[in-house]
Amino acid sequence: MVQKFGKIHLWQRIAPWFHGFDGPLALAVFILACAGMLTMYSSGFDHGTRFADHGRNMLIAGFVMFMVAQVPPQRLMSVAVPLYVVGVSLLIAVAIFGITKKGARRWLNVGIIIQPSEILKIAMPLMLAWWFQKREGQLRPLDFAVAGLLLALPIGLIVRQPDLGTAILVLSAGVSVIFFAGLPWKWILPPVLVGVVGMAFVVGFEPQLCADGVRWPVLHDYQQQRICTLLDPSRDPLGKGFHIIQGMIAIGSGGLWGKGFMQGTQTHLEFIPERTTDFIFASFSEEFGLLGNLLLIAGFIFLVLRGMAIALEAPTLFSRLLAGSVTLIFFTYAFVNMGMVSGILPVVGVPLPFISYGGTAMVTLGMGLGILMSIAKAKRLVQS
Repeated sequence: MVQKFGKIHLWQRIAPWFHGFDGPLALAVFILACAGMLTMYSSGFDHGTRFADHGRNMLIAGFVMFMVAQVPPQRLMSVAVPLYVVGVSLLIAVAIFGITKKGARRWLNVGIIIQPSEILKIAMPLMLAWWFQKREGQLRPLDFAVAGLLLALPIGLIVRQPDLGTAILVLSAGVSVIFFAGLPWKWILPPVLVGVVGMAFVVGFEPQLCADGVRWPVLHDYQQQRICTLLDPSRDPLGKGFHIIQGMIAIGSGGLWGKGFMQGTQTHLEFIPERTTDFIFASFSEEFGLLGNLLLIAGFIFLVLRGMAIALEAPTLFSRLLAGSVTLIFFTYAFVNMGMVSGILPVVGVPLPFISYGGTAMVTLGMGLGILMSIAKAKRLVQS
């Protein structure tokens, strides 16, 4: 009887930490995480401790999510400006005396090796949500212009490293906040039309634009090659086009039902490059087929819809903008990764959430989930 009361007392002490957690969101993440562990076990069969390390990274991300979920949105709002300033300052430090690897200067040694651009994935939406919250009810065109400058500064520093994948993620997070804040459509359509016309021009004149010796302005050579390889992977099937070709072969060979767990030939014969990181979706597709892909996509769609529901029900403008932006980060991660592996987008370094191996990205995702949980909890407290 004493033990019974002891257990009740212990649960009563722990329960407030879990009060307000969003059950549907947690369930979606748990299912995706299980899919990630299953795929990592197969694709990382000869990568030493990669499977165990992936599980460790997930546990760390879960702990980060749990701790961030305990921080109320008002406290998150108070750290927005300091976190943004620290993030941009570290990016400037990277540009001056950062560590260069494989032609990219993205890392900084501060006792440990860090990649400051990862901070901006969370700091950027926090900063812009804070900015628009302070101007709620009195937004002017100048406020959107300042928000654009706040976004352009870190984007420019990240692109300069160069790190196109992270730049896309930070840009999408910032643009989503500006859009949700009420950016007029007349400001949105012109750049979209310019982008569509530019893409049509590149596709139409691909042989001339991608000929040897032709150099495009603004883009680095490797970025130009990625776009040209996307348009025609067969131009260099054993070099720059190898990733895309092998990814598409693996996806197609999975068929409707897939070859079965641990039965993927492209995966286990090591034809798929980066099969535990950027191209793990190809390994998943080969073993679980079209049906598995549809279920995985359904999981991500549910995650995004649940995040948007939390955003719509958030009690403050800051919470709504932040929840919507964080949700679209998950969408961008999944869309860009699946798109590049499938051959419809250029290859950039964007992992598949909860599936790909990677400690830094997993912790960033855990922070994003913690923010959504915090906002969901705040909504329930307001209602009660």
